[in-house]
Amino acid sequence: MRIAIASDHAAFDLKAELREYLIGLGHEVADLGPETADRVDYPDYGYKLAEIVAEGVAERGIALCGSGIGISIAVNRHPALRCALVSEPLSAALAREHNDANAIAMGARLTGPDMAKACIDAFLATEFVGGRHAGRVAKLSDPTF
Repeated sequence: MRIAIASDHAAFDLKAELREYLIGLGHEVADLGPETADRVDYPDYGYKLAEIVAEGVAERGIALCGSGIGISIAVNRHPALRCALVSEPLSAALAREHNDANAIAMGARLTGPDMAKACIDAFLATEFVGGRHAGRVAKLSDPTF
């Protein structure tokens, strides 16, 4: 699977560890930055991740910042993105199963590497069930649906 990953400075180390984890699982990973742990603005990286996923360059996105909140808001500004802030595997799985999330966000100050990997595993392994959820998901991108 093609996966885009981006962070701010607070999640730089977690991003690096998760990138290597994903590569080890056989995924193609687009690391959208930053390239150093120097201070950056999370919206810049959230917007970049949203564009890459919306364009189909990556099938899924993983967004990281200190809390996960700010970058998830930035990613969700794009109408084609459904980014869920997750902190454990059940929420990551439900984000896919019920909401067809194409990105997840996590907070490096709140979620350790092992839990983040478990969230990623659940996110990537779970399919959208459709059915009664499909109309609701369509409304997320088009409120007139």
